[in-house]
Amino acid sequence: MTLRLRLWLAVLLPVLAYAQTPGPAPAQAPAAPAAAGSAGAPGAPVQKIDPNSYIIGPGDTLQVYVWREQELTATVPVRPDGKISTPLNEDMVAVGKTPSQLARDIEKVLSEYVRSPTVNVIVTQPMAVFSQIQVIGQVTKPGSLPYRAGMKVLDAVLAAGGLTQFAAGNRARISRVVDGKQQQIKLKLDALMNKGEMSQNVELRPGDVVVVPESLF
Repeated sequence: MTLRLRLWLAVLLPVLAYAQTPGPAPAQAPAAPAAAGSAGAPGAPVQKIDPNSYIIGPGDTLQVYVWREQELTATVPVRPDGKISTPLNEDMVAVGKTPSQLARDIEKVLSEYVRSPTVNVIVTQPMAVFSQIQVIGQVTKPGSLPYRAGMKVLDAVLAAGGLTQFAAGNRARISRVVDGKQQQIKLKLDALMNKGEMSQNVELRPGDVVVVPESLF
């Protein structure tokens, strides 16, 4: 090996060794904070409305979405008279219907103006606790009913299909919240329905719950 070659190797070998030495790993970018309301992040619970069972009542706020027809899409309140007003449909009864039923009714009206309309109704702000009456216990069809002005106990019980054979009608009651406090109003439904004691036909208030217990025998 010549002297010149030895000198070149003495210069090149350290340079090559340094070039092959791994450098420090690049710093990783900090993870983006989770968006509010995203999966796994704490947030306010979202109330889910079943479009096939929820009964629309006065005071509810509805989003009427018409697919591919943005100008016909609107967010509307349910008026005290139980109706809503949307583009091309000034007055339609909404109270007492499910969102799905109302969507089908709106589609029928819009079909006069739009070819094969597709409508979706979403309850964005339910006011059920203030605008409905609940009838539970020994009635044929327990559930919620839309409240209307002047509604009385007999109206609610008949709308719920009447009492069952196991009902203890004279031990029924109205559960009512007044100024944040629970009140219980006793009812004698057997006397009302079988003997016509109209003093038992109490006028209801929004949010009342009519409870019909089961007979002890």
